[in-house]
Amino acid sequence: MFFSIVVPVYNRPEEIQELLESLELQQFKELFEIIIIEDGSTISCEPIVDKFKEKLNISYYLKYNSGPGDSRNFGMQLAKGDYFIIFDSDCIIPPNYLTEVSNSLKNDYVDCFGGPDSAHKSFSDLQKAINFSMTSFITTGGIRGGSEKMTTFQPRSFNMGISKKAFEASKGFSNIHPGEDPDLSIRLWDLGFKTKLISTAFVYHKRRIDWDKFYVQVNKFGKVRPILNSWHPNYNKLTFYFPAAFVIGFWVSIIALLLLNDVFLKFYFVYFALVFLFSSIKNRSIKIGFLSIIAVWKQFFGYGNGFIESFIKIFILKQKPEQAFPELFFKP
Repeated sequence: MFFSIVVPVYNRPEEIQELLESLELQQFKELFEIIIIEDGSTISCEPIVDKFKEKLNISYYLKYNSGPGDSRNFGMQLAKGDYFIIFDSDCIIPPNYLTEVSNSLKNDYVDCFGGPDSAHKSFSDLQKAINFSMTSFITTGGIRGGSEKMTTFQPRSFNMGISKKAFEASKGFSNIHPGEDPDLSIRLWDLGFKTKLISTAFVYHKRRIDWDKFYVQVNKFGKVRPILNSWHPNYNKLTFYFPAAFVIGFWVSIIALLLLNDVFLKFYFVYFALVFLFSSIKNRSIKIGFLSIIAVWKQFFGYGNGFIESFIKIFILKQKPEQAFPELFFKP
């Protein structure tokens, strides 16, 4: 099969540089193409792309800003391949990535796959801590870390593939962001297509964010989930409510503490002690272990607070998602 790699980018030329350098080192022997979609950026990455035109089969397109989902759709419409692979611009791709994907699809073909993310040795301590919170089996990031069932995996758009057939049938991503990737997975299932996790097809997701940006990001994730639950009620899961329960439980434990009962708060202490232990061992760094406590705290409270706010507006106040959270929707 012929792979078309589609990458939307917005004002981050330095990320495209690293991404293309990693794609240049692919061990895959077959021809593949790369399509860079500049999503209305004011800082162009075209000069960076031009430097790779003699080394890679690459094309560049500039369009008005309409969000990552619409930009991916735009790129897939232009692609020549029969299977599309989508990356975020802040990813670094291991040399064996395309080989792993090709072998997996030859052995067990599906029309949509996803892969996990990992921390590269060049990442900062902050990036490694956030990566731990987004991938560890003891946090809400377990899905990204590969703990979800292989055959019911919901690919995430920083690292996913979709066949041309599935793209044309589903019409690609919707205009919600974030949340456009699980929405697409569910619509594909309803159309009869299968998805899977290719655990060996991981990428290094180099999130360039600080604590405040990380909180805003996971807060949006939390806001999106009740919207998706309202759109696809048959795919609602109890685990989606865990971060909200975490937040509510914490405030209940604080009230209990004021009443001289510290039993509930001890559970939180034990949990974060485990976060510190697992992260310190995994990253071989006590410092990253401490930073992971902060990352997981912000992850749970950001997601949980966003979920609670969205649940109230969508399910109790019966507001339309586009009116309740206009910032989550791009106009195509």
